[in-house]
Amino acid sequence: MLRAICALAVGLVAFLLCWSILRKQNQSQKQLQQRLKDLRQPRAAVSSQARQSKQQDASELPFKQRVLLPIEEAFERRANQLTPREMRAWLRQRIVLAGKTGQMTPGSVFAAMVLGAGMCFGLAWLYVRQQDFAFVQTLLIELLATFAGTGFPLLVLHSLIQKRQQEIMKELPEVLDLLCVSVQAGLSFDASLEKITSRMQGALIEEFRHFQDDIRMGMVRRTAMKHLADRCELQDVSLFMTSLIQAERLGTSMGQTLFNQANNIRERRRQYVKAQALKAPVKMVFPLVLFIFPALFVVTLVPTLLTLLKNL
Repeated sequence: MLRAICALAVGLVAFLLCWSILRKQNQSQKQLQQRLKDLRQPRAAVSSQARQSKQQDASELPFKQRVLLPIEEAFERRANQLTPREMRAWLRQRIVLAGKTGQMTPGSVFAAMVLGAGMCFGLAWLYVRQQDFAFVQTLLIELLATFAGTGFPLLVLHSLIQKRQQEIMKELPEVLDLLCVSVQAGLSFDASLEKITSRMQGALIEEFRHFQDDIRMGMVRRTAMKHLADRCELQDVSLFMTSLIQAERLGTSMGQTLFNQANNIRERRRQYVKAQALKAPVKMVFPLVLFIFPALFVVTLVPTLLTLLKNL
């Protein structure tokens, strides 16, 4: 009997312990759920308020930002997905050379090519429909119009690249002279470049700023210089970057290297200007033949011809 009472007491104590532990865990879980619920309610209220304010802000936006820009971004995103990989890489390189990295994407250029081809094809079809052409002529006109519409964005991009490269070539001698003077005055190459980029504007200055940003991000100086030369794709810039890489690798004087490069670039620029000046007479032949010579012939020969006709 005593053993049964002891066993019953032990079982009761064990039951009470288990019940208290389970109750405590249940209470802690309830408290945790209540806290999570309390935390979620303010977030839901804040998110609903933010959603309402966002809707109000969206309703206040102009029609272009509210409707046209999202449609343009969606169309550009879709065009970027449909662009072939090789063509996407080539277009990206051309956009970098044009200096329009933040303004153009391969998808936008490809979309412009597709739209141009479609518009020119439609205009050519409307023109051919009103005329009486043979099938071969119709096909040839449609193909030429399609190729013209496809190539027009590429021509615009090519003209932007040429314009930017000419601007870089024009700025390069002056920038090199300033770098040479600053380094010879006692500043380091980085400090000289920082002074120049903070006080000047231009395509070459933007590339040097990009070069400084690459170095700040942890890129090796030689790699950043090679990337700068690749973004410009000019022989003079490539030679300048190669000389700086060699000077840094061999430990030669940076001031002397910059002095030599400034003299070489200045001489190359002088030769380029002389070559352009020598080409001027050849380029003047066509305007002379087409516009000036006919006027001279009219002024000198017409009175003589009129006199001869009157005497006859």
